[in-house]
Amino acid sequence: MSIRHGLLALLSKGPRYGYQLRVEFEASTGATWPLNIGQVYTTLSRMERDGLVEPGESDEQGRVVYTITAAGRAEMARWFSTPVVQSDRPRDELVIKLAMAVAAKEVDVAGVIRKQRTATMRTLQQLTRAKRAVTEGAGQRLVLDSMIFQAEAEQRWLDHCEAVLKEER
Repeated sequence: MSIRHGLLALLSKGPRYGYQLRVEFEASTGATWPLNIGQVYTTLSRMERDGLVEPGESDEQGRVVYTITAAGRAEMARWFSTPVVQSDRPRDELVIKLAMAVAAKEVDVAGVIRKQRTATMRTLQQLTRAKRAVTEGAGQRLVLDSMIFQAEAEQRWLDHCEAVLKEER
């Protein structure tokens, strides 16, 4: 997820200072993507440079409140109206790991798959428990649903990998 665009979406609801943005970002994503406060302020600084946000005056506690600009609203609208394409996502480390395990000598590929399956199942169980604990917030449920679907897909893919490896023997 683009932190920049997530912060713009939060600022579209009204002016916020950095810590508020961090808390709301984590609440919106069900705390599945922790955000470092340094990332927030670095991103705000870049967005200010790019004319997407404007800083206000410091309050009595020294906090600067940021406001989204017209350019920021246009950027946010562009982001929401543009589909995410597969090539925009980072490389999948698991896919690379298994491909390299197959290519390498002396690697128990089946063992790598078993360990990953166990870890993925553990993650799936944790995500399911977390989803049950969500009492409100469609955004949090959607994030957790996405992560659950991804873990389920990973399990199916691992089954496929085992089948392909058995065919190769």
